[in-house]
Amino acid sequence: MRFVIVTGMSGAGKSTALNRLEDMGYFCVDNLPISLISKFAEMAYTPGSEIQRVALGVDVRSGEALGKLEDVLEGMAAASQKYEILFLDAADEVLVKRYKETRRTHPLARGGRVDRGIAQEREKLAFLKRHADYIIDTSKLLTRELNMELEKIFVEGREFKSLVVTVLSFGFKYGIPADADLVFDVRFLPNPYYIDELKKQTGNDKPVQDYVMGFDVSHVFLNKLTDMVQFLLPNYVQEGKNQLIIGIGCTGGKHRSVTLANKLFESLSLQNDYGIRIEHRDIGK
Repeated sequence: MRFVIVTGMSGAGKSTALNRLEDMGYFCVDNLPISLISKFAEMAYTPGSEIQRVALGVDVRSGEALGKLEDVLEGMAAASQKYEILFLDAADEVLVKRYKETRRTHPLARGGRVDRGIAQEREKLAFLKRHADYIIDTSKLLTRELNMELEKIFVEGREFKSLVVTVLSFGFKYGIPADADLVFDVRFLPNPYYIDELKKQTGNDKPVQDYVMGFDVSHVFLNKLTDMVQFLLPNYVQEGKNQLIIGIGCTGGKHRSVTLANKLFESLSLQNDYGIRIEHRDIGK
């Protein structure tokens, strides 16, 4: 029996996760009254039950009864009814944007401001996040990427990577990414933009990569950057961080930053302890 409680912030992808788990063969129930969860778990754990995989959606729609969930979970544990908690999260500004785009009403902000509803929701769900077995931050994830993470955890049984690292190239002329945790400036490196045959190419093209990495200073910088990031990652995990965005910027975000971001991504991808993504924000501008 695998009993998964799917919870998290409204707008972070809980419905998407439940739909995907249902596709994977899980018996899914959303917004079951808290008072019925114990009975439901008892039924699911009945010897000989045909139900072997359950996904139960729980969130702030439960109202004041949500506060009783902790007692329910303690009762399940005492009865040797194992469960896992999947918590879907996203940055506040991302959640606000999603609500504005869909014109939906936040369950705790009816007639009020969405950001205040989100703040209240975080407080109410804090105990679930503390006890979560899996925390997935969907701020930067596409739906297909979220589905891939769910498949790794709940189908393939791979070890969950609690920290997802995004290596992000950008151009300073378009602004520093507001969500970047670490920002590195590579404008000190020789610029391929001034080489006619390289000007219209990008750091995804081998001639540009060969040019940028053709200088000793590029290799020294990459080695030092990689070493520092590898030192920081386990410390971020210990702190409980689940999303790290490393910004690497040059003037226009097409040549030097893309090249160095690709190289850092390649180095970090050799490790299996973290999820690694790469994004080139300004490469098409």
